[in-house]
Amino acid sequence: MSKLRVHAFSISVDGFGAGPRQDLENPLGVGGLALHEWVFPTRTFQEIHGDGKGETGVDDDFAARGFEGIGAWIMGRNMFGPIRGPWPDDAWKGWWGDEPPYHVPAFVLTHHPRAPIRMAGDTEFRFVTGGIREALERAREAAAGRDIRLGGGVSTVRQYLRAGLIDELHFAIAPVFLGSGEHLFAGLDLPGLGYDTVEHVPTARATHVVLKKRSS
Repeated sequence: MSKLRVHAFSISVDGFGAGPRQDLENPLGVGGLALHEWVFPTRTFQEIHGDGKGETGVDDDFAARGFEGIGAWIMGRNMFGPIRGPWPDDAWKGWWGDEPPYHVPAFVLTHHPRAPIRMAGDTEFRFVTGGIREALERAREAAAGRDIRLGGGVSTVRQYLRAGLIDELHFAIAPVFLGSGEHLFAGLDLPGLGYDTVEHVPTARATHVVLKKRSS
């Protein structure tokens, strides 16, 4: 069966995966952009969002792993955009322009139905109103044996963690404190949920930690 994986999920030293007061001007919350400074210079990031001439090395290796063998994505509505409540129209199609970086079906968790959006480069956003398990079932079908990558935001990852549905989680601890915002692990008993640390690698910009769920 395909695995549900989280990759390159950045958190602060004090455990926040997003800063406070998220809005159109601060999609990662106030101060949240600093969590991702480790990935911006990497070749993987620059091939998607820049000039393709980024750095190789450990940070890039971890960033690249997140795209290997992926056949579908799942993301929360906050990751898709800043709009809350019922969709006012079909104008908003994500943060990423005409060609998002996914290139596979991407399932968006929402309480409000919306027709699928087909984008350039084989990305199709499909909106799921039936909750996290329905999204996972549909993503597995679309992935056709390949793995599924779970994006943000923090609330979405926490829901899947609490349900024990994530098979592998890579997070990058940035050397910054946020003080407030959305905390990734608050109230979660990860050992009790079956997760063990299997890898931890420090670099100059982040400390990479990988968790895997024990086989039942």
